[in-house]
Amino acid sequence: MIYIGTDIVSISRISRIISYKGHRFLNHVFTKTEQTLCEAKISPAIHYGGKFAAKEAVKKAIISSKVMKEIPVNCIEILNEIDGAPIVKLMDQTIETLNLQVSISHTDKYAIATALLELL
Repeated sequence: MIYIGTDIVSISRISRIISYKGHRFLNHVFTKTEQTLCEAKISPAIHYGGKFAAKEAVKKAIISSKVMKEIPVNCIEILNEIDGAPIVKLMDQTIETLNLQVSISHTDKYAIATALLELL
C-alpha cells in the first residue's frame, strides 16, 4: 500500500517565525544537521521552509498509514544526498524501516513537499 502526504509553506511565514523566535524555534523543529545545511545556503529561510514542508508531508503520510497516531516533526530529519536530492531519516527506531521518499520544490515565496510511504 502507498500513502501520500503533501504540504505547502509560506517562506515569509517561516522567516518571520525564525526572526521572532530564533533558535528556540529552530532547535524545536530542526536537527543540528538540518540547521547547518540550511544556514550554509544563501537564503536559509527558503531551505528551512522546504525542510519544514517535507517534515509535515512525511508526518501526514505516516499518520494516514496508521503506522503511528502522531510523530513530532523533530523526529523527522530531512537530509540531502550528494547530488542534493532530499532523503528522510526517522529518529524513532521503531519506524526506521519504513520506505519513505520525499520531493521538495520551492520559489522565493513558497515551499512544497510530497512524501510517499510504501508499506509492504
